[in-house]
Amino acid sequence: MNTHESNRHWFSLLLVIVTVTTSIYPIIAQNSTTYVPAENILLNCGAPSGKLYALDGRAWGGDIRSNYAPAIKNTVSAIPSNQNSSIPTVPYMTARIFQTKFTYTFPVTPGRKFIRLYFYPSNYTNLNFTDSNSSFTVSVGSYTLLRNFSALLTTQAMNRDYMTKEFSVNVSSNTLNLTFAPSSGKENTFAFVNGIEIVSTPQIFDGSDTFSQPQIVGTTSTLTIDEHTALETVVRLNVGGQSVSPVDDSGLYREWDDDSPYIYGAVVGMTYPKDPNVTIKYSDTIPEYIAPPVVYGTARSMGPNALVNLNYKLTWIATVDAGFYYLVRLHFCEIIYPVTKVNMRVFDVFINNMTAVQGLDVIAYTEGGGIGVPIYLDFIVFFPNTSASSQQDLWIALHPDISNKPVYYNAELNGLEIFKLNDSTGNLYAQKLSKQQTVDTGKKKRIRRFLFISIGVAGAVLLILLLAYALRHWRRRQILILQSSVSSNQGRVFSISEIKTATKYFSESLVIGVGGFGKVYRGEINDGLTCVAIKRGNQLNQGAHEFRTEIEILSKLRHRHLVSLIGYCDEKDEMILVYDFMANGTLRDHLYKTQNPPLTWKQRLKICIGAARGFHYLHTGAKPNIIHRDVKTTNILLDDKWVAKVSDFGLSKVTPELDCTHVSTTVKGSFGYLDPEYFWN
Repeated sequence: MNTHESNRHWFSLLLVIVTVTTSIYPIIAQNSTTYVPAENILLNCGAPSGKLYALDGRAWGGDIRSNYAPAIKNTVSAIPSNQNSSIPTVPYMTARIFQTKFTYTFPVTPGRKFIRLYFYPSNYTNLNFTDSNSSFTVSVGSYTLLRNFSALLTTQAMNRDYMTKEFSVNVSSNTLNLTFAPSSGKENTFAFVNGIEIVSTPQIFDGSDTFSQPQIVGTTSTLTIDEHTALETVVRLNVGGQSVSPVDDSGLYREWDDDSPYIYGAVVGMTYPKDPNVTIKYSDTIPEYIAPPVVYGTARSMGPNALVNLNYKLTWIATVDAGFYYLVRLHFCEIIYPVTKVNMRVFDVFINNMTAVQGLDVIAYTEGGGIGVPIYLDFIVFFPNTSASSQQDLWIALHPDISNKPVYYNAELNGLEIFKLNDSTGNLYAQKLSKQQTVDTGKKKRIRRFLFISIGVAGAVLLILLLAYALRHWRRRQILILQSSVSSNQGRVFSISEIKTATKYFSESLVIGVGGFGKVYRGEINDGLTCVAIKRGNQLNQGAHEFRTEIEILSKLRHRHLVSLIGYCDEKDEMILVYDFMANGTLRDHLYKTQNPPLTWKQRLKICIGAARGFHYLHTGAKPNIIHRDVKTTNILLDDKWVAKVSDFGLSKVTPELDCTHVSTTVKGSFGYLDPEYFWN
């Protein structure tokens, strides 16, 4: 065990060193041949003919007198009234407005194309066109890309001024017809577009080019993506790295966003670039156009501490429309030494709380390729239409798989893409438009919540400093009383040095819980052979009486559904209890705001019966009877076999004997969680 921990320590150190040093090295790829598209059309709509250059250096041509729109009757070239300097001039500072149905015709070679539409909703100078009146449909051949689309509502919901919609459509002929049509039944409505981009692509979604056939998560079925499938890009993330501009992509001019706004939860893991000695090695199976080296060359992992990693899932969340199938593409590449062999890092992948992959070993998937060899995995998720909401959340989560005891309990991801697939009628539009709650809004809420928490913590620290001095002396007197009252038959007495060794000097990385009594650490005793839970008393809470109560009660009780006390330590002003370790944590961990897989009804029933038997024993089997006084899901623990065990007896009391002349009426425990026996007695 010590050797195992030593390996983890060195791995943590290497991660820090690599993170610091790699920033000065470029991302290098082996067998790197950037894809050159047959078509790369950039049309600056509403602009005169001639080339205008965007900020990324790409040249856009105007659509006036363009071969793509030889007759532009019933259309208007316009300039937005709001000339915001923060908005790129090309292609957003000109627009083509359509009052009737209009079609652009692009000569192309047959094959799959990326179609990108650029929108900047605005009022337009000297024209009676206001952004609130814009509502329209966009179609390509038999596919409807957008219907009753409002660029204004969409950008407002996204908290942005402008936007791009990206689609992938297979073209079977030598022309691509892109049609804009104002929504019918609405007065003074119009369609518009600021820019159109068309890029030919390899068959990056079809079965012949994917690493494996996409499986429908939660089933044994697969779904074929072929030349008849149209897709809309929902998110494309460079996980662990910065945003990647189209010109830095591998020939397909995709934009990869920073993944940090999509991270869910307070624990976000750690990010790092590749080791400077690692080269991204592409192959015929995974060519460079799947994702550029800059994506595979960065990653986000759970972090170096195995014990922390076992107690959370690294999670991303995206909002999607109900009623569609979605393709989820995950990109992986081991880029940090010493992860070079099979069974060094193994983890599980969950999508919408369903197991997508169990025991994913990236090195094993490379079939001998080793470090620096990228892979990707495709999955299909279906979101049925429900009356509750037209939009739902798509979750992707990673968690260590320890079944084969890998060297590192960790997980990592390099890239994430989510695509909506067309429905059975060729539509990609959602049935009804709503102001979606976007990642930007969620990010603001998290920032606001962080500020509130920070202020609260600062106030609490000040209060603690004021109370600490006075309570310290009182507590010392209580400990002296305790030392004289606790008998030798109440469990093993640990020295403070043993406790510090077991908890690595109370390392914060080993904290597995925090309660009213104090912090709970995961520790190891008996030379690492026994895993235990070590509860260290908080000097400002509960105190010696509750400490003594828990020792006295648990030392006399032995029951399958009560947590077992191994021993205690009361040395050097410390109040420490040592229990059996409960591998599955608290019941609350599996019920509320959790990314753990949902408990089955059989498990729930088993847990309820087990907890009830524990309380029944306290009320009727223990002599004298015991009242818990703090019954709640955080005080019901689950061992590795999901056996429920009642814990936390610090507030418990023994029921009074019949001849007692005085009964305490002091109410203790969490409000709303008092044991009913407390009142009956």
